[in-house]
Amino acid sequence: MELPLVVGVDGSGPSLRAVDWAADEAALRGAPLRLVNASLWERYEGVSADGAERPPDQALAEDVVDAATRRAHDRRPDLRVSADVLPDDPVSVLLHEGHRACALVIGSRGRNGLVELLLGSVSLTVAARADCPVIVLRGGRGGRPAARRQPDGHPHRRIVLGVGDGPHSAASARFALQEAQARGAVLEAVRAWRWPGRERTDRPPVEGEPARLHERQAMEILESALEGPAAEHPSVRLRLRPAEGPARGVLMAASADADLLVLGSGRPHGHAHVGLPVGRVAHAVLHGSDCPVAVVPGRMAAP
Repeated sequence: MELPLVVGVDGSGPSLRAVDWAADEAALRGAPLRLVNASLWERYEGVSADGAERPPDQALAEDVVDAATRRAHDRRPDLRVSADVLPDDPVSVLLHEGHRACALVIGSRGRNGLVELLLGSVSLTVAARADCPVIVLRGGRGGRPAARRQPDGHPHRRIVLGVGDGPHSAASARFALQEAQARGAVLEAVRAWRWPGRERTDRPPVEGEPARLHERQAMEILESALEGPAAEHPSVRLRLRPAEGPARGVLMAASADADLLVLGSGRPHGHAHVGLPVGRVAHAVLHGSDCPVAVVPGRMAAP
């Protein structure tokens, strides 16, 4: 079965921009697009026995998905699009849809602006618990657009992969390589390293063997993480970059001229039901990235 790309819509500006981004992404993947709206109108208002008049909340939800469907078709006329209003809260709807999606796409804020401050009532929770990759469309620091363009109007054609610790980096590496291949982009795999003396001082690292040793170890981790997945995508141009500094700062700097930043979720797949948060680095990057952020669970079914 061909899995759709699922995007949550609620009628807000960020969710409509998510529809645009998801329509382009679905076209790149050759995947169908599925639009979902979470509405509890049935639970609180019931369904009219004679069906004479739609309750206001039902009418609003249906209008939202109708407008989003038209927007997706206007942007990508050949795209296969389906839409549903589902009677549950947004987190439950998106997590359920994620069981049979190739990825979920959501805006970083919803109809009430508090979500941007809390990043999270929906975006962070879904990114932490979904069974598929979750792409959060960031607005960027200072309100800059989520997917910035070069002066000539073209994308940067650069995907950044943050390579962390643990045995689950292969899933995020494969996802990043698939994205780079679909976009004809360079994949830059980044591993942050810290010279021990930097933990207690703001002075730059001293040149010499200790610094070279930590940088070399970071490069070895990059090579190990990418060796297998990169062999599956030989046409992708790959750059391995060890970078000195705290991981969150290194990755947020790398996001400034990237089309997508890919991270592992920081928790093992299979723990979605306990609501474990994303790792500390992913949490910080989701709040501060200048480009969309994809959070990938530790293990995924093959496409």
